[in-house]
Amino acid sequence: MERTLSIVKPDGVKKNIIGEVIKRFEKNGLKVVGLKLANLSKKEAEGFYAVHKSRPFFESLTGFMSSGPVALMVLSGDNAIKKVRDLMGATDPKNAAPGTIRKDFADSIEANIVHGSDGPDTAAFEIPYFFNALEIFE
Repeated sequence: MERTLSIVKPDGVKKNIIGEVIKRFEKNGLKVVGLKLANLSKKEAEGFYAVHKSRPFFESLTGFMSSGPVALMVLSGDNAIKKVRDLMGATDPKNAAPGTIRKDFADSIEANIVHGSDGPDTAAFEIPYFFNALEIFE
């Protein structure tokens, strides 16, 4: 079993589709083993996205991620990271495959509804950034 982090971003929370996102994950064999709502501070968003600090979109991204509540979740399952990435679709919703979360709900490359860890090393950093061991149930 593999674990990954997913975040329903402020735009997804505002659109009231947290349940729809979770439903798509669960229908595809993933289990929610950690779940909570949070309001990220700008500093917390900057720490989470520190890998992108030198990128031109860093300020905009961290501002967006701290603009409203997010739904944080740990998902578990066979090939969880790849499954989540496939279900999310391409970062830019214009390039996302039909039926993916981003194609169906996202408005832009930044307001793209959902985040998912992009690999095992990233998941190993991201999960404990938001969850301690007592908050994950399997």
